[in-house]
Amino acid sequence: MTRPREIESLQKQIWAGSLPLEIRLSAAESRIYDQTDPYLIHTPRLSYLPFLLPRLHLFFTPFLIDPGSTHPHDGWFSFEDVPLKWHYPIGLLFDLFSGAEPVSPGQHRHTEGARHGGADGDAEEQGRLPWRLTIHFSEWPEERLVRLDAEGGVMHDAFVNSVKEADFLRNGTAKGIMSLSKEDSTTLWTAVQQHDLALFNTISQKLLNPPGSHLRHIPLKIYLPSSPRTSHDDDEAATGAQIGSLRVVQGLITPNLPNREQQTIGTALHTLLPTLFPSRRTATLARAVLHGAVLPLTAGVEEVMRAAAYADGWVHLGVVMMG
Repeated sequence: MTRPREIESLQKQIWAGSLPLEIRLSAAESRIYDQTDPYLIHTPRLSYLPFLLPRLHLFFTPFLIDPGSTHPHDGWFSFEDVPLKWHYPIGLLFDLFSGAEPVSPGQHRHTEGARHGGADGDAEEQGRLPWRLTIHFSEWPEERLVRLDAEGGVMHDAFVNSVKEADFLRNGTAKGIMSLSKEDSTTLWTAVQQHDLALFNTISQKLLNPPGSHLRHIPLKIYLPSSPRTSHDDDEAATGAQIGSLRVVQGLITPNLPNREQQTIGTALHTLLPTLFPSRRTATLARAVLHGAVLPLTAGVEEVMRAAAYADGWVHLGVVMMG
């Protein structure tokens, strides 16, 4: 079992992870012939793209064809013409779409690479960093993205709903998040906006350790490249949904197995995706990626949740095929 100090240390490292972004205005919206200068920023992996919209709108307004008709909340992001889900954390989006090779256990990491939360020097050599995104302020992709609002209520509600779902899975009830005072709820959202781990933990610990309750399930979502589902899909234990070019898989994952041994990432993946993870201990066909690093299949799911869950309480796990 990982000790509390080790969990605390790992959580601090994860929250320190960041990504360099190079954001350019869509050429179709620029009033100048040549490309506008890009906006460069180092942003936390656990943060969200909409938090960048006010500064990006201010930066690109002089270059917009019709600046008077746009607002910050009209902004949306794409990577290689794929609209990016604004409610996904930035680090998760990078792991899923950039094509950067995840760091493997024992692999040498450059100091700068560690700050990128797993995307080490190899990613830079491959041209993956900075991650080059395009921002648009028109032609919102209605079929792919829910529209944002000027007050930020849509973004806030999406986050809170995700926290509620995670709370319900952990405890069998969402009483923890629902019983937070208005001050605590505001503090939680402020901590996420400001990327303040100390402030975040004052509320998060109340949700992770509710009095008189025990951990029932691990909030785990698995993201993998999607393919048309057929009646021959043998991963019947999983519930999946097509989201763009991704399939999101969930299941009821308990912290312990029926024999009372701890549930590991390997046993959970073998249960949900036995075709991709035939072995419970060794990755043979695919790898599990979390925060830009390959996750050992022997890691306990409860320890991973407590140390490495995203701010919404979920363990968002990407799957990368080997070879």
